[in-house]
Amino acid sequence: MQTLIIAVNKPTLAYARAGVALYEERLRPLGKVELKYVKEGSALEVTEAMLRAGEGCLRIAVDERGENLTTRELEAKWRGWQMRAVKRVAFLVGPADGHTSDLRAACDLVLSFGRHTMQHELALLVLLEQVYRIHTILAASPYHRD
Repeated sequence: MQTLIIAVNKPTLAYARAGVALYEERLRPLGKVELKYVKEGSALEVTEAMLRAGEGCLRIAVDERGENLTTRELEAKWRGWQMRAVKRVAFLVGPADGHTSDLRAACDLVLSFGRHTMQHELALLVLLEQVYRIHTILAASPYHRD
């Protein structure tokens, strides 16, 4: 299953740039993961660009209003998508002001990393870490929580 991660603008903070580069490198041998960035704009423009970029994919919005899943619960959903022959999954990481209600409604899942507010570049980094962790679990690498 191909993974597309769509975010608004490339990270500008040094720690986020370094973290994204680190996880891109770690993910390269584990599976097809593509990062795509859309331009910042109005809430409507960003929503339209993200939905267009994720067209044809199972869409997952990363948003504090979403479902807070454990890594194992997210991995179980991932396996379910694979069993249903989902070819592409797209994670949408919003801009600083978050996603619109229209974008959340257009997604198959709204995923939260907690109810607290998280800077969007940090949310991108947390998402990459979770995608990496799921890929390692699927590759039968030991998972320290088992």
